[in-house]
Amino acid sequence: MKNIVSALMTFSLQLFCFSISAYPDSSDSKKAKFTKHFNESLFRVADKGEVSIEILPDEKEYKIGKNVIGIVIHDKHDEDVEGAKLEVTVGASEGSSQQITVKEKGDGLYTAAGIDLKRDGRWELRIKVKKKNIEDSAVFVFPDVTKERMPAGKYDAGR
Repeated sequence: MKNIVSALMTFSLQLFCFSISAYPDSSDSKKAKFTKHFNESLFRVADKGEVSIEILPDEKEYKIGKNVIGIVIHDKHDEDVEGAKLEVTVGASEGSSQQITVKEKGDGLYTAAGIDLKRDGRWELRIKVKKKNIEDSAVFVFPDVTKERMPAGKYDAGR
């Protein structure tokens, strides 16, 4: 009788272990990964983790134009976000801001003209993204963000 109980306990434990390994923790498998494509770009996962925003300044890796930035938007499936409405504002941390005109170029790339990323003082670049069920935003605080550049690669939404 002892052997039967022991065998049943062992079998139950094995079945339990199998069920755990067969269905991994959904919180880990659902974590969004976002791609930063360029080493010299500025990168943020937006506040709600719905999109990533990569700013391409006119530097070594890409030529966009003087005082024009490229903005690459990816969704939480790391796919290009096309047809979105971007609201880009530039201003001081304390208040006054200027709205910037944005043009879509395709493949998740948008451009915004009239932005000098090298301007003096502390200031913010705010980017809001809206498309159907996606609504998210990120703030890039200058000059701080230029000192926090991450290398190209994959990043979790929580980072």
